[in-house]
Amino acid sequence: MAETPASLRITLVRSPIGNTERQKATARALGLRRLNQVVDQPDNPAVRGMIFRIQHLLRVESATEGRDQGPSTKGKRDEHA
Repeated sequence: MAETPASLRITLVRSPIGNTERQKATARALGLRRLNQVVDQPDNPAVRGMIFRIQHLLRVESATEGRDQGPSTKGKRDEHA
């Protein structure tokens, strides 16, 4: 059986404007105040339930997925050009 990660990296990718007050409150309870804000939350049933309720607004990944890679060069221009 696969071991679940200790924490989840959650990104708010869509605005909660136009959604119900309950969904807005759920985003704030997860610590998400601004668009494209990233937070790390523990992987537990309470957090998973909040994610499920507003999954259309979020991108969720394991907090350890991108950490062991080197520095990103995506979007950077060549220095010698």
